[in-house]
Amino acid sequence: MVEQYLGGAKYRNLSDSRKRSIRGELDWLHGVAGDLPFSRLGVKHVEALMGKKSGPSAANTVKKNLSMLFNFAIKNEYGIIHNPAKYAERMKENPDGYHTWTEAEIDKFLAKFGPGTKARLACLLVLNTGASRQDLSRMGWQNVNAGRIAYRRGKTHVEADLPILDELQAELDLLPHGGMVFLCYGPKHLPYKPETLGNWFRKHCKVAGVPGSLHGLRKAGATRLADAGASPDEIRAYLAHATNQEGATYTKKADRARLADSGLAKLTGSKNEHNLSNLDAGLDITNAQHIANKGK
Repeated sequence: MVEQYLGGAKYRNLSDSRKRSIRGELDWLHGVAGDLPFSRLGVKHVEALMGKKSGPSAANTVKKNLSMLFNFAIKNEYGIIHNPAKYAERMKENPDGYHTWTEAEIDKFLAKFGPGTKARLACLLVLNTGASRQDLSRMGWQNVNAGRIAYRRGKTHVEADLPILDELQAELDLLPHGGMVFLCYGPKHLPYKPETLGNWFRKHCKVAGVPGSLHGLRKAGATRLADAGASPDEIRAYLAHATNQEGATYTKKADRARLADSGLAKLTGSKNEHNLSNLDAGLDITNAQHIANKGK
């Protein structure tokens, strides 16, 4: 069934990076369960395969991929009439997903990797453009024009067109002009594969002592915008998303923080007013007693 799916139109229409990701996941499935008859797999078999992965996210990916294969088989009438993966128990994940970098972690990373370092350039490119590792791996001077940086996101095919802020411009000014990719390696200046670029950056995060990833930096950039009062539309433009759904997630979180601040400020103000009222009442009593004593 894996081979049938990989030969189908749906797989062929995926982006190159998604193809590599799916291929790796399906190759793993084929390796551990390729001898099992696909038509006889049940819920317990799906959950057993999920149990072979470490961590809830990886386990849920197994469930998702098996569900995809079952739906593919049903649609193409390969003798499958139901999807047992649909009923397998999904493992609980962190609702926030990838760790979002804090401002302190960003400062720590930039302090470790100074101006002119490739790690610093990668960090500032992601923070200032919202680019994913797929887009970052092919970004170069061809994307820069008149103080702006523009690219088409590989996953959504949405165009991003952003102003280059001073902190990123300072790093770009240190680079030789004309390179087709900003982030490259070796004497031949070869581009990284997206997965390799992500692994390379994680190693530098460990060196800097921060629990970060490239995707977590994208989230930090979107969080910065939301905290500054950006709208879901503005965050969508930054992330090159097709819809406002994720942008709204960031703005709602920022709004919750602002509402909490304003609510607690009101509580503090109410307490201060109460204390002043008590102080006024105390002064009134003291004055009355003083006047009464003078009259004796």
